[in-house]
Amino acid sequence: MKEYDYLIVGAGLFGAIFAYEANKKGKKCLVIDKRPNIAGNIYTENTQGINVHKYGAHIFHTSDKEIWDYINQFAEFNRYTNSPVAVYKGELYNMPFNMNTFNKLWGVITPDEAKEKIEEEKAQAGITEPKNLEEQAISLVGKTIYEKLVKGYTEKQWGKKATELPAFIIKRLPIRFIYDNNYFRDTYQGIPIGGYTAIIEKMLKGIDVRLNSNFFEKREEYEKIAEKIIFTGMIDEYYNYRYGELEYRSLKFETETLETENFQGNAVVNYTEYEIPYTRIIEHKHFEYGINTQKTIITKEYPKTWVKGDEPYYPMNDEKNNKLYEKYKELAKNEKNVIFGGRLGEYKYYDMHNVIKAALECVKTEIG
Repeated sequence: MKEYDYLIVGAGLFGAIFAYEANKKGKKCLVIDKRPNIAGNIYTENTQGINVHKYGAHIFHTSDKEIWDYINQFAEFNRYTNSPVAVYKGELYNMPFNMNTFNKLWGVITPDEAKEKIEEEKAQAGITEPKNLEEQAISLVGKTIYEKLVKGYTEKQWGKKATELPAFIIKRLPIRFIYDNNYFRDTYQGIPIGGYTAIIEKMLKGIDVRLNSNFFEKREEYEKIAEKIIFTGMIDEYYNYRYGELEYRSLKFETETLETENFQGNAVVNYTEYEIPYTRIIEHKHFEYGINTQKTIITKEYPKTWVKGDEPYYPMNDEKNNKLYEKYKELAKNEKNVIFGGRLGEYKYYDMHNVIKAALECVKTEIG
């Protein structure tokens, strides 16, 4: 008999849910994480009365009532609605692309006028078979929207020119012919009052947790400690990059406290021109209501090329990397005592509600 039923590598949302559910079913779990904190990328830290999203903004949204009810066991959510704005060369535009955006761009007022303008630009471009992301985007929304609100942001995000990116990255661009700045169309949306970290704390209550613990530094010891491993780290790293490295995009965060009550008037402001190196500025106090501090805290997000040692935030799900991942997936299928989960274990971009669903399904398949 080993000391634990499950070793869970990663104290983020997937790992915490698996540990919580397994613990309820009488299984003994050990959760380890290389970071000094639990909660993975949804970690929030209270600084001067403001819950700071340390690893980028996270806004919970879902249309699945079961998932919404599940996460609400652990926290009360406010009614925050994600309504980002975009800045392009000093001009301000509403996101997602909607009638407020089109009015600002062209002075149009009715949906028919906006549709006519977009169709006119698409026809002028004459693109029938898009060969790259730039052509794909123009074929969907026309040249004006693309150049002001898509091109620079996308090139910063991916670290490549839009003409060098494959067309399939943008399958669609949401265009809404209504005056509504709500970015998500989901039934449920909000931010947990008090931050996300408290949710993970509740999930991991009574479960053994070791922080500042890198699985790969004591791999032999950790592999002997439990009957099975739930691995939420990078699948290619688990296999010592046998077939080569999967590519990711990383982020650099610059966070500062400002001596003002209100810096930008919105939680999220995107900067869509390429010449500004960051993609967005987050003003954390605007995620919650009634934060009446005399100061504010902002974070600038800079996309960067991932190199070993960086935090991998976004899988590069292009054709080359997906093919490489399939090789690792085949290795994973033959594992009897290791289960891979989460965005790094499955090399997939996951929203939080998708992570919850995948973790619950994993528990059901594994334990019942």
